[in-house]
Amino acid sequence: MKHPVIALALSSLLFSTFAMAKPLQVVASFSVLGDMVSNIGGDRIIVTDLVKPNGDPHEFEPSPQDSKTLASADLVFVNGLGLEGWLTRLVSASGYQGKVVTASQGIHTLAMEEEGKTQTDPHAWNSAANGVIYAQNIIDALASAAPQDADYFRQQGKAYIQQLQALDAYAKKTFAAIAPEKRKVLTSHDAFGYFSQAYGVTFLAPLGFSTEAEASSKQVATLIRQIKQEKVASYFIENQTDARLVKQIANASGAQPGGELYPEALTDSTGPAASYTAAFKHNVDTLAASMK
Repeated sequence: MKHPVIALALSSLLFSTFAMAKPLQVVASFSVLGDMVSNIGGDRIIVTDLVKPNGDPHEFEPSPQDSKTLASADLVFVNGLGLEGWLTRLVSASGYQGKVVTASQGIHTLAMEEEGKTQTDPHAWNSAANGVIYAQNIIDALASAAPQDADYFRQQGKAYIQQLQALDAYAKKTFAAIAPEKRKVLTSHDAFGYFSQAYGVTFLAPLGFSTEAEASSKQVATLIRQIKQEKVASYFIENQTDARLVKQIANASGAQPGGELYPEALTDSTGPAASYTAAFKHNVDTLAASMK
C-alpha cells in the first residue's frame, strides 16, 4: 500500500524539478542587449530580440507577432534612455504584466541640444565600461527572476564582465597610441558619444542621436567645411542606416571610406559583429586602422 504513495511523491518531485529547470522566456528590445542577456543567462534562459540583427531600434515598428512574444515573456529587458520610443505602446497592447528591466540604470548619461531640445544620448553601451554596468543590472534581474539559478547567473556574469573590462583596457591602449589630431572620423549619426568620451575619438555626423532626424542643407554645408578644416581623413557607414548622405558628404569633403561600423545593431551569425563583444572590438580595430 506504500508504493503508490512513494510513486506519487517521486512524481511530484520530478514535476517540481522540471518546473524549476524550465528556462526563462526573456525578451530584449534589440540585438545588442539581447546578446548581453544571452551571455549571462546561458542555457537557463531563451532570449528573443524584438529588433533583429541589422535592424534600426530608432525606426522599429512592432508587429502583432511582437505583441504576442511580449505577452508570453517572463522578463523583458530594455535599454531605456529614450531609445525605444515604441516600447510603452507595445507593452500596453500586449497585456504584459511582468517586470520591465532598464539595463542602462545607473549610467552617467550624456546629452546634447538637438532641434532646440535637450536630448539624452541612449547609446551608452558603446563604452565597454558602461557595458559592465549593463551586465551587472542583467545579473541582478535574472537572479531575482529565477533565484534557483542565481549562482549560475552570477558566475556567468562574472566571466562576461571580465571580457568587457579587457575590451575597455584594449580600446584605451589602442587609441592612446594614436595622435589626438588623427582621432577624428565621419559617421552617419551621433551614436558614438560614450565611445568618444571613453577613448578620446572625435566623431562628426550629419544626424543626431536618432536616425529618424533629418539634416538641413545648412547643417550639411557646415559639416563639410568642418571636415575640410579639421582634415578628417575617413568616413564610416553603419549597418543599420542609409549610407547615401554620409557618402555625399564624404565626396564633397574628400574623406575616404574607412569601412563599416556596428554602433547599435549586430550582424547575423555569419557577419563580423555577431555579438556585442565582437562588434565592439571590430569598431575599435576598424577605426584605429583608418587613423594609422
